[in-house]
Amino acid sequence: MPNVIIDNQEVDCRDGISVLQAALDNGRDVPHYCYHPGLSVVASCRLCLMEMKMPHPKTHEMGWAPKLIPSCQTIVRDGMEVRFNSDPVQANQKACMEFFLLNHPLDCPVCDQAGECHLQDYSYRFGRAESRMVDQKQVNPKKDIGPSTLLYQDRCVMCTRCVRFATEVAGTSELCIVNRGGRAEIDVFPGKPLDNPMQGNVVDICPVGCLLDKDFLFQRRVWELTGSPSICPGCDRGCAVRVDHADEKVYRLKPRYNPGVNDWWMCDEGRFGFKYIHDAKRITSPIVRRGLDVTTPDWRDVPDIIRFRFEQQVLEHGADKVAVVLSPFMACEEAWLLIKFIRGVAPEAALVMGPVPTEGKEQTFPVRSANSGASEADVRFTISAEKCPNRRGIEMLIGGAGGTTLSFDEFNEQSGAWSAVWMVGGYPKPWVDKATTKAVAKVNLLVLQDLLESDLVAAASIVLPACAWVERDGSFVNASGLIQPFERAINPPEGAKRDGQYLFELAGYEGLYSGERVRGLMAAELDSFAKIAEAPTAPAHAH
Repeated sequence: MPNVIIDNQEVDCRDGISVLQAALDNGRDVPHYCYHPGLSVVASCRLCLMEMKMPHPKTHEMGWAPKLIPSCQTIVRDGMEVRFNSDPVQANQKACMEFFLLNHPLDCPVCDQAGECHLQDYSYRFGRAESRMVDQKQVNPKKDIGPSTLLYQDRCVMCTRCVRFATEVAGTSELCIVNRGGRAEIDVFPGKPLDNPMQGNVVDICPVGCLLDKDFLFQRRVWELTGSPSICPGCDRGCAVRVDHADEKVYRLKPRYNPGVNDWWMCDEGRFGFKYIHDAKRITSPIVRRGLDVTTPDWRDVPDIIRFRFEQQVLEHGADKVAVVLSPFMACEEAWLLIKFIRGVAPEAALVMGPVPTEGKEQTFPVRSANSGASEADVRFTISAEKCPNRRGIEMLIGGAGGTTLSFDEFNEQSGAWSAVWMVGGYPKPWVDKATTKAVAKVNLLVLQDLLESDLVAAASIVLPACAWVERDGSFVNASGLIQPFERAINPPEGAKRDGQYLFELAGYEGLYSGERVRGLMAAELDSFAKIAEAPTAPAHAH
């Protein structure tokens, strides 16, 4: 591990990283625009220049080099000494910031990036107090460059992050630099809009308000938003995301750095696929049917009602006539509690893996031609065809519980064999087909735990509202077998109750549910849940 001296302080850093990354890892605020650890290094913004000690060409004595050196391009070496707090470095920062702001419009009050803009932040910290610009600013048009993205060229600092992302990560190369010198600007190739499954990332990595998300445009000021760490439920990749929300509404999802899973990126399907959580067709209150009577019980009475109904069916028809269908959209903790309850009242109950939705084929990025000879090592991101977050977690719990287990197709084929069934949905898209409706048509007791209305609601004896993943906390197991926790961001709709809480009470536990508390109980029975994989915290000044 190299030992580097930065501003007279010894710092241990990772092998093979740049001096800039080493400084950021150690909490130093070094200004930078063009550098991003997931992209190639171009050293074009010149903001991160540093002084470095080098041997004199004649005397070989160590001294400060006469020219400033880009820290993003310089790899750390043991014993290296650099500094950022010198007068030449700070003068360079002021000069660079002045150039960046020459033609930049003063439209911070109406810019979506205000509050998280690094041009805004750096101008205060590293720039000049006033501008010496007296000529008229150069004005460029706003551009609609794709179905989801706008480009405000006036605000661009030509860091080229977006161009490099489209070429190196997405592999679709829609973006380019046109013209030269002071007239250079970002644009799309003629007839080739920015419309790839990863395009939303260019908005994330833009350090200023140049690239904007149409979906979020003018929706909310960013300082009004609260960010909660979560896991994307869009596929079995399990990307680490941040849920930005305010006033019980989710406004956007942003990727969090998670090495080996999603690194710095996320796909558009996951980014924009959260709208169903605010659907008007959400189930928001419990329903209990007794013959022709339909009532909305108090939540305090629900556990006793469900327990009595199941015990009655077991007494009349036997424990082997009970089944529970576990959804791959459930958190591991919720599924474990439900299994605890069902197997407690019906030890011979069948555990069924719910339907696993798939769409199309797996997509890998950068996009390569079939004959390019690209290897797995070249893949920077994968969008899975399996569109659920926790199939492997449910399979682990079903396998750990033992006893009778069935696939969903086997469950449907045994139509008429069940007296009591607990069915969990939570799918963002329609999932109930004719085979499923037929399989539960003759069930004496059908408990439906679901997010959105479906044909099963009318057939269910008891309907329980399920919460979206942003309304609860727990963990998912991704395609690589990593157990990843996520936190609650917003409260469930009025009238609903968190799945984990009522399942916690049904399983015989008292107090408040929390994912961490239940994972502790699970770890006593299943060793695999003793260790979870949490995404690391990104350096404070990295962007």
